[in-house]
Amino acid sequence: MSTTRLKVEDIKIFSDAAMAFFAQTTGHKAAVRTAYMLDGAETVVWNDFQGRIDLSGHYRGSVTFSAPRGLLTHVLLKMGESDYTDASHRDIVGEITNQMSGYARRHFGESMDISPPRVITQIEGVAPPGFEAAPFVIPMLWDRYEAHLVVRMGKAGSF
Repeated sequence: MSTTRLKVEDIKIFSDAAMAFFAQTTGHKAAVRTAYMLDGAETVVWNDFQGRIDLSGHYRGSVTFSAPRGLLTHVLLKMGESDYTDASHRDIVGEITNQMSGYARRHFGESMDISPPRVITQIEGVAPPGFEAAPFVIPMLWDRYEAHLVVRMGKAGSF
């Protein structure tokens, strides 16, 4: 069966969500750099903290937000927080991932099943087991830091 590619607006919805988080939470916009497709199925972009939502229904796959500790610490500082523990950093990644989930729900509709956002480890990977679609990486710059969105999605039955 042939692979059905996602539309640009289907992928863009996730970067819009992350950009909105930064603008609303810190008052400073993030910038999206040129997206690209990763070559190897096992190739992953990893930073210090990752949050992921899994998707099923008409579309299937996962979306992961990956950010370095420094970026998340700076976000906490901008929010007026003074707790810079790993738990606080995981909370921020979870909030960004949760915002992506909400945007995805509005864009794709109620027929899409979206898992609760969760913070993941490198061992868990960025895709549900058995998922073959090549991931799109969307680099995002906020302040002087680079984070990444890894969108690995396809229409159900197209892979």
